[in-house]
Amino acid sequence: MTTFVDRVELHVAAGNGGHGCASVHREKFKPLGGPDGGNGGRGGDVILVVEQSVTTLLDYHHSPHRKATNGQPGAGDNRSGKDGQDLVLPVPDGTVILDKQGNVLADLVGQGTTFVAGQGGRGGLGNAALSSARRKAPGFALLGEPGEFRDVVMELKTVADVALVGYPSAGKSSLISVLSAAKPKIADYPFTTLVPNLGVVTAGSTVYTIADVPGLIPGASQGKGLGLEFLRHVERCSVLVHVLDTATLESDRDPVSDLDVIEAELKQYGGLDDRPRIVVLNKVDIPDGQDLAEMIRPELLARGYQVFEVSAVARTGLKELSFALAGIIAEARAAKPAEEATRIVIRPKAVDDTGFTVVREEDDLYRVRGEKPERWVRQTDFSNDEAVGYLADRLSRLGVEEKLMKAGARAGDGVAIGPEDNAVVFDWEPTMMAGAEMLGRRGEDHRLEAPRPAAQRRRDREAERDDPQREYDEFHPFQ
Repeated sequence: MTTFVDRVELHVAAGNGGHGCASVHREKFKPLGGPDGGNGGRGGDVILVVEQSVTTLLDYHHSPHRKATNGQPGAGDNRSGKDGQDLVLPVPDGTVILDKQGNVLADLVGQGTTFVAGQGGRGGLGNAALSSARRKAPGFALLGEPGEFRDVVMELKTVADVALVGYPSAGKSSLISVLSAAKPKIADYPFTTLVPNLGVVTAGSTVYTIADVPGLIPGASQGKGLGLEFLRHVERCSVLVHVLDTATLESDRDPVSDLDVIEAELKQYGGLDDRPRIVVLNKVDIPDGQDLAEMIRPELLARGYQVFEVSAVARTGLKELSFALAGIIAEARAAKPAEEATRIVIRPKAVDDTGFTVVREEDDLYRVRGEKPERWVRQTDFSNDEAVGYLADRLSRLGVEEKLMKAGARAGDGVAIGPEDNAVVFDWEPTMMAGAEMLGRRGEDHRLEAPRPAAQRRRDREAERDDPQREYDEFHPFQ
């Protein structure tokens, strides 16, 4: 059974906001108690948090659907609903969050780093919060907003200082097992290592981590073998170590050509050209391996590589290699800018943002797009006439009517608020009066009963298009 997963697709759903309550205070000897409906609670967020004890994305591979709890609805006597509980999901250090198109949304590095993958919906206002001097007893409340649905891809990029790369069975697992306390699977057949192995090495005063990446073969950057799945794990390293097998039994291979092949794959993968390289000639305890190492060492030195001859079995040359890696890592750490204390910057969205657009589409349909109008539509209970009238008042105060008039809209033309796949469409009836002045009985709005001339014009055009005599006259003009 798979125990290591470093890439999953996660489907998150934040909690919905609770609905507001429409209630009137009732008490003996107080016939006009006034509205006392409470607000709905906020829906819970879905939050990803880096946790050092988590090393794999296996849990999300088995359970990719995660949902936060909803906010509770408001109640009478000015009782607000309870907020939904946030869903906190622990992820490994080095997890990258992407959208379905591959765009990076967040790079989570460091204990406690968080990312809100799904924003909970806000709760609806109760009629107590909606009352005003003109609308003293609203017979409606606002609905809670739905929580955010999002599909994200999580990729784990191992956070290590040193990455061991090389052909399968080059001795990488054996090397990390003797340099650190890691206990990877070791065998004499290719692709023994199926997952990256991490080990901690102490060299003098320097402590660093070393990763054993599954073996690379020609074409790894295009998906051959296991390389493409795990090349991402070398992106964060400070130094690359080429482990070359000097005692290979394959007649068509030699250490220098192996080095060239791996370098070509790393170049095609991209983003690793600035990392320092070290070459390790492994298995020199074998006589043929020692002879071959002495033969190719001058060529590797001429290319500018720092070369070490080691034997993981005989445990020779390990101390020199370990301290050389520690020196490079110490220099890399010193070159990094000093880390400053994290400053929490709060940039809330402006609550008075009135930006919206009105675009004329075909068939005399006008589409309104904007954060406020779309949110107000989601919060409106269209089964309540008074709530619909309240929406019309809000849109008028925002300036939607004025922009519709400038765009050429006439009474009865279709107006859509929201995106094409989830919009509310209605026939527009312009008015310059406030809705509170036009209300009759509570819960009603007589504007909805007014005639709709544009709707009748559309029906007349459709009837004319469907007239068979008209079609006959168009195709037989001289008869």
